[in-house]
Amino acid sequence: MYVFELVGENEANPNYQQLAIANLDRQYDFLQSLVQASIGLNRHMVSLAMIEALNFHAIACLHAYAGEQRPCQVFVGSYTPPAHHRVPALMSILVEDINRYIGESDPVSLAAYVLWRMNWIHPFVNGNGRTARVVAYFIICVALGAWLPGAPTLPDLLRRDRPDYVAALQAADASLTAGKLDVSQLHNLLQKLLTEQLASSVPPAVGPLAPPVLPPPAP
Repeated sequence: MYVFELVGENEANPNYQQLAIANLDRQYDFLQSLVQASIGLNRHMVSLAMIEALNFHAIACLHAYAGEQRPCQVFVGSYTPPAHHRVPALMSILVEDINRYIGESDPVSLAAYVLWRMNWIHPFVNGNGRTARVVAYFIICVALGAWLPGAPTLPDLLRRDRPDYVAALQAADASLTAGKLDVSQLHNLLQKLLTEQLASSVPPAVGPLAPPVLPPPAP
């Protein structure tokens, strides 16, 4: 059963929305378990299986191919993501980059890069933003060694401030087109929203760190 088709491909339908909200709750619970397990095992790594599982929780029974890399071309407004046959290689490279830098660089800068890159690749039929936001949050939490206190959390704050979030993604896209990737606008947004989240609780003693030297995106 794919609810998206049953409601005439109308995501505003109350039945779609009800399941989407329940799925997000399950995805978030799963994310917290992943963070706790990663920290407990001292294995600060990301895998394709983990990313796919997070996508499955986000869109299970809403859309086809939940938790699977997309088998077709998709379009996002005026943006055309890479062809589907390129997705496996692009995602493998992204996972390698995450695991190379996750313990050595500013987690906010790495999260900003990954958040942009996953949206740019658009590896799934649906739920790409939902999945990218929680992967970015996973990176920050495990790098800092804790499930961060405060609410709303960063993924929810990004959804709340969607115009700023979209503008930051588009700014990174424009910089790539100009020949030099720049995710600083997205980094600044993440830093601001994390500060807001932590201010609602007892903030950890973490200050801004220098951004890492990130690899250029694959052509």
